[in-house]
Amino acid sequence: MASNGLVAGQKVRLLKPQTFMNLSGQALKNYARRPFWSPAKDLLVVVDEVQIPVGRFRIRARGSAGGHNGLKSVEHGLGTQEYPRLRIGVGPSEERKGVYGDLADFVLAPFARDEREDILALMPALTAAVESWLSDGIDKAMSLHNKAPST
Repeated sequence: MASNGLVAGQKVRLLKPQTFMNLSGQALKNYARRPFWSPAKDLLVVVDEVQIPVGRFRIRARGSAGGHNGLKSVEHGLGTQEYPRLRIGVGPSEERKGVYGDLADFVLAPFARDEREDILALMPALTAAVESWLSDGIDKAMSLHNKAPST
């Protein structure tokens, strides 16, 4: 599924693969063949990440899939690890750690109320990170938005 729009005056296209997560890179194969399209500059992959605590996120210019099957598929579809990614933390809260024996059961379960509130509270920061990437590039977005949590 694709949707076109404008963000901060720039044309954008949002792609939501209609496949299982581990096949999501298939949606990018046609783009990878375009002569003037670059995954390093024209793509931002947004994924949920169980290795990051709920309510946190990390934006990176490149890197390994880190065990994330969706990112493995994207890497395979593009033939490179050189693409920006925004990983949104969905890791279990302290109350839910150890409740699920299988990771798949956890990621497919609904958020607990506090986790849902943490995700919703994160939306303005996520929006700012994406807008920063669009207007100023990945390096600026990383320096502005990859902050250590306040203690």
